[in-house]
Amino acid sequence: MAAHPLSADQLAELRKWNSPTISNAIEIFNVRPRDVGFLPHTIRCLLPSIGPIVGYAVTAQTMAAPPTEKAPDLLADYLKYVASVPGPKIAVGQDLDTPAGLGAQFGEVTATIHKKLGCVGHITDGCPRDLDEVEALGFGLFGLNPCVSHAYVRLVDFGKPVKLAGVEIKPGDLLHADKHGVCIIPLEIADKVAEACAEVERVERPVLEICRGDNFDLDEYIRLRSEMKVKIRE
Repeated sequence: MAAHPLSADQLAELRKWNSPTISNAIEIFNVRPRDVGFLPHTIRCLLPSIGPIVGYAVTAQTMAAPPTEKAPDLLADYLKYVASVPGPKIAVGQDLDTPAGLGAQFGEVTATIHKKLGCVGHITDGCPRDLDEVEALGFGLFGLNPCVSHAYVRLVDFGKPVKLAGVEIKPGDLLHADKHGVCIIPLEIADKVAEACAEVERVERPVLEICRGDNFDLDEYIRLRSEMKVKIRE
């Protein structure tokens, strides 16, 4: 598999920003509608103390309901797939159970293995577990809620596009995730997003300063806000 387009330094720059600022910066490039490119609020950060994580998606589909027939054990091939992809990586898991969240694909053991393989977190539309142990690893977890059991969890497929809460994530997609949620960074502008974040912050600063000041002036705020919108569009 080809190397990913961003250097370690560029990825580190993206980790300095929160996901709302990342999302605002992406809007500048007008490469997609503003209501797409992120997971809905139902997929929430379960370990906000970890801070922002950035990585390329490695994907899997799982089920935890009792199997109706003997299923092949895909774990060894899946782990080899994860290991083969350049890092940093985020393990993205689609839960095929109805409703999702019967059993956890990720807990302490699975998170530990994936961290050894270069993953920095796990994002699922299901439910992980072992929050304290995984937090101690410095490994991000995102999902519907925590859960108790792994039930009969097993891999159904991997290395293919998955859908989480209706949003498609493809292998190799660049993800930024923090306590606000999960954002997909378009690869074609990924090398420009950190710089755009700094520009968003610079343009917003005068508006924030007047709002924070002791002598707030509504007319001045409206003027500065209009100027800010023009600058961002430019």
